[in-house]
Amino acid sequence: MKKLISFIVSLIILAVIYWKIDFHGLIKVLRNCNVWLMTIGLGMILPLTLLTARRLQQLMPHRAKLGFIDANRLILLASFLNMIFPSKMGDIAKAYFVKEDARLEGSFSLSLVVFEKTCDMISLLIWCAFGLTLYPKKDWFFWLMTGIVIVGLIACFFLLGSRKFSNLFFTILKTVSPNKLGDRLEGLKSSWYEMHDHFWGDKIQLFKIAGTSIFIWFLHLLQIWLFILALNAWAPFLANLALAPLAILAGLLPFTFAGVGTRDAALILLYEPFFNASTAAALGLLCTTRYLIPAICGLPFIGKYLSKIHNLGIKPDRFWQAGS
Repeated sequence: MKKLISFIVSLIILAVIYWKIDFHGLIKVLRNCNVWLMTIGLGMILPLTLLTARRLQQLMPHRAKLGFIDANRLILLASFLNMIFPSKMGDIAKAYFVKEDARLEGSFSLSLVVFEKTCDMISLLIWCAFGLTLYPKKDWFFWLMTGIVIVGLIACFFLLGSRKFSNLFFTILKTVSPNKLGDRLEGLKSSWYEMHDHFWGDKIQLFKIAGTSIFIWFLHLLQIWLFILALNAWAPFLANLALAPLAILAGLLPFTFAGVGTRDAALILLYEPFFNASTAAALGLLCTTRYLIPAICGLPFIGKYLSKIHNLGIKPDRFWQAGS
């Protein structure tokens, strides 16, 4: 039901957007796009998936073994599940599958996936903070966003680097969470500390993971910039480093389907100084393909893993329990 409501909200937002803009202009922009640049932009989904799978391998402790093909399969499968289940349950499911495939403890595998998502957020915020710092046309909104992004970046760094801050974070989270989640959060905290010791005990591996994450998100933002060029529009690359992450963050708001609607509206508003609303709406459609294509590629793998869950008596709405 929650996913259906999110889907309806996204459709309503898109309907309002397409009603307000020149819809025929949007179709014209897509028809007149640069096919070669569009192909390169869409083709970047492949190396991004391969690099993300490689990072998943880097995250694995030495006692665990996860093949490169298996890692790619899990990345694509999580992309599909995130499209159909609410609240990023695809990543929770991935934690369970990592537990099974790599023979890890459930809580540790869940912490590993949380750590992976935290690396993604830090990398995105790094590029966003860099772009916003150099963005020349800052009004009160962009100054506010710059401050929020920098504070969020510092908080993420402390969460990964400080046991005291992590302890405070889990204490607050446990306080505001329902009582039935208390024991699981306690197990997650213990596992987080284990993972913290694991990564900080091998700083070379930690820097490899950090470098891979930052490079992955550079490619994500480069892909969006190539989409802009493919639509025969223009925005400076440094401006794109500031604006694209803000649109991606808007797409993380929980009340829409895979960010559709809020991300599109953010693109129209943020890129207004550089190109018209029809072009920005076309860019929104292309950004949606960044999530849709990996999800479609993950569809063939769903049978194998859901049958495994079914054999264990675990239902999709109990993935949290499976990770504990």
